[in-house]
Amino acid sequence: MRKIFYLGSCTTSKAIMKETGIDKKGFEMQDIKIEKITPGQLDEMRKMAGSYEALFSRRAIKYKELGLKHKKLDEKDYRKLILEEYTFLKRPVIMVGNRIFAGSEKKTVENLKKALE
Repeated sequence: MRKIFYLGSCTTSKAIMKETGIDKKGFEMQDIKIEKITPGQLDEMRKMAGSYEALFSRRAIKYKELGLKHKKLDEKDYRKLILEEYTFLKRPVIMVGNRIFAGSEKKTVENLKKALE
């Protein structure tokens, strides 16, 4: 499987796609604002990532707005929040074969580049 979940208006996602050449490598692309993530897709991502928390973005504006920093969240909460609000998904999420790369951290992008070689 070669798929990317991204936000079309996110300059970071666009930069990573350009830097890695994903936009030219035959990936199925899903803009999560236009085409919402399904529960099945999220569950598949969790199986690959190991947890919903690994896919959850604490950088989302709503994270602060909803005061989630001060709440103890569990896996059920992370799943529910990501499905309700696309901005809670780390971006981009890239699936390459049986591996998943979530977010824009330098180490994640470097590992992605190696997987694409």
